[in-house]
Amino acid sequence: MAAGGAGILTESATSERRGPLAVGLVLATTLIAFEVTAVITALPTVSDQLGGDSLYGATLAAYTLANIVSLVTVGGLIDSRGPRLPYAISLGLFSVGLVIAAVAPSMWVVLLGRLVQGIGSGGLIPVAYAVINRMWASQEQARIFAWVSAGWVLPSLVAPGLAGWMTNVFGWRSVFVSVLPLVVATAVLALPAMRNPALIGTGHHSSVDNQRRIGQAVRLAAGIGALAIGLQSSIVIIGVPVAALGVLIGVRAWRQLSPPGVARASHGLAAIVMCRILATAAFLGVDSFVPLAADRIHGASATVQGFVIIGAAVTWSIGSAIVSKMPRVRPDRSATVGFALIGLGVVTTSMVVDASWPLPAVFATWCLAGLGMGLLFVPTSVAAMTHAEPGRDGVIASQVNLADSIGFSLMGGLGGATVAIADRGTWSLSSALVTNFSAAFVLTVIGGLLAHRIRAHSSTVAQELPSHENMAS
Repeated sequence: MAAGGAGILTESATSERRGPLAVGLVLATTLIAFEVTAVITALPTVSDQLGGDSLYGATLAAYTLANIVSLVTVGGLIDSRGPRLPYAISLGLFSVGLVIAAVAPSMWVVLLGRLVQGIGSGGLIPVAYAVINRMWASQEQARIFAWVSAGWVLPSLVAPGLAGWMTNVFGWRSVFVSVLPLVVATAVLALPAMRNPALIGTGHHSSVDNQRRIGQAVRLAAGIGALAIGLQSSIVIIGVPVAALGVLIGVRAWRQLSPPGVARASHGLAAIVMCRILATAAFLGVDSFVPLAADRIHGASATVQGFVIIGAAVTWSIGSAIVSKMPRVRPDRSATVGFALIGLGVVTTSMVVDASWPLPAVFATWCLAGLGMGLLFVPTSVAAMTHAEPGRDGVIASQVNLADSIGFSLMGGLGGATVAIADRGTWSLSSALVTNFSAAFVLTVIGGLLAHRIRAHSSTVAQELPSHENMAS
């Protein structure tokens, strides 16, 4: 059962601290979202001014791969030391990474800064999951998860335009510096509230166990990196062995870090983890490449390219809010509907490869996929945390978020490989994009077929999201 319980929640001190804590958790999501979207906007200018085009892709990959290692590391620290220490360290490392990138004299130093930022940001979300599990009763958790998801909306809407304006007026370094006040505000709100006795570590995991998991995480990141390098290599005799080696290393490490039965998507937590991988991979398989199609096929401006996919961020938040207010909804049914909407969005949005298809229609159809992600994410997050035994919610949180990172990383690598092949003139960009979109649709079909295996902990109460009466109270 989830660690969060009524006995904890009746303490007045806990109730008083939950408000600032909830705001701090949402703000942490907001600062990560703003940093990611703003830096992606500014990075072309950074690369141009520092002459770092050859390191452009590596700068993006460094953040993601460091994120994977951090997710696993912090999961063990939460269980052994409590969430406050890893949260403080993560915020500190994130700040250091921002400063390194802001003063970077070369692209290599920017890459180092992004690496440190990735380590820092990777520790924030598992902490949020564990804290929600310990500080809020099960019937309240969906509402808090919906708030945390909503932290992505505002940055998705304003960060690209604001970062572009700041880059033009103050220079690209200001983009990194501008995130620091958000880090300070997050620390001021969240860290004092994490002194609560309910958040003290239990020492559940030994240092040897944590070190073993960290080693597996490093191997997983190395495997994903090797796979991406091999897939995008123009030399087949080098690319194929490197990619195969990456798969071998990555899969073995992933199975060690995941719950038992994940490869078979066994009923319960294993199915949740597998479905999260499929959902994030399918979503990214389209979301990352629609702006490219808008640019190369439709000749759209940079502003329009970003606008085409912004709606999905909004509907993702709407979906999270809707499902958090629905009484007695089962996570497997909500996930099934979510996969159906994602698949419908993928199919209809794939028309973007047709130059005569209107981009406003693409905006509308991709909103369906965002809505599906919102309906899927909150119930699976709540259901996953019900499987956390006391003192083990850090590892469960890291497993769920690791699934998201793997889904994003794998489809980014595979999709990037098809585009790289098209860039070398082997086939057209439209063919590459259709391949990506088709793969994404297949993943939604598989996810929809496996969704019925999603289960919360074997308790009727644990499988229910909050009722209207509980929400009102």
